[in-house]
Amino acid sequence: MASWPDVVFRHLPVGAVPGRLRRFRSAVPGRRGSGRRSARGIRYRPFVINVRRAVVADAGEIVRLRGVMLADIDQLDPAPGPWQQASREVLHRRLAEPADLMAVFVVDDPARPGVLAACATGTIEQRLGGPGNPDGLTGYVFNVATEPVHRRRGYARACLEALLDWYRQRGVGKVDLRASTDGEPLYRSLGFVPTPGPTLRLSLPVAYRRN
Repeated sequence: MASWPDVVFRHLPVGAVPGRLRRFRSAVPGRRGSGRRSARGIRYRPFVINVRRAVVADAGEIVRLRGVMLADIDQLDPAPGPWQQASREVLHRRLAEPADLMAVFVVDDPARPGVLAACATGTIEQRLGGPGNPDGLTGYVFNVATEPVHRRRGYARACLEALLDWYRQRGVGKVDLRASTDGEPLYRSLGFVPTPGPTLRLSLPVAYRRN
């Protein structure tokens, strides 16, 4: 069962940003005589992962992948309910807003048009600055999910790398996330490190209201 730690991981993005179209090279087992050889003698052939920025029309699939992520965490499929419609409405609004404070990067399912294989979501928040982050711009990464049949192919990593590039483009100096036990090695490999102090949460009784 995946679990959430009581620490937040932080990334300090630096460097230049590639163009809008992002392709990431990974590797899969290939034919004999092709590609490179692993430590175990298995030959691999490189392939390119096409990552794109999500649009409003992807909202339903992003919410579906969120259900996949929640099922992994709780070891139980989440019950259908108002959270799904509310999430779609947030995506419809935030992905279309001119302020560009939310981005979702996705990989399409190569065999099923209109279906997503993986996604990673990030937002930008304006906080008060400090010595380590003078302008106070802070990113938060969440909703990182991959369909089970597409895991171990580098899709989540490719989405996250594209998301970090977006943060760099926007001049964001710090990026935080909460890592599941299963996801922590990936986040650490991208430069995220634990931050000091526990994560605390207060749940307030708020009734769901539709506008």
